[in-house]
Amino acid sequence: MSKKSNTSKRYTADFKRDAVALALSSDKTVTEVARDLGVSPEGLRGWVKQAKVDRGEGPAGALTSAEREELAQLRRKVRELEKTVDILGKATAFFAQDKMR
Repeated sequence: MSKKSNTSKRYTADFKRDAVALALSSDKTVTEVARDLGVSPEGLRGWVKQAKVDRGEGPAGALTSAEREELAQLRRKVRELEKTVDILGKATAFFAQDKMR
């Protein structure tokens, strides 16, 4: 298991996957496993919960990691398109005004 070494405490997908596997297979509590790995218990609980959702074991309506990523990408795309529409609207108004003169 390799942890990314930076100050933002971001962990690689491999590290998270291995940590979840350890938490699920260990006789230790999630808190104990988290302490052993040097991660927050809340963070490890979240990873375990998301892993269960990704395996289809989560609550109804819970988004898988792939669905969360797709949603984030779509939201970014919508923001980009909204900016484009705004710019085009302003350009249209500018050129329409210019033609009136």
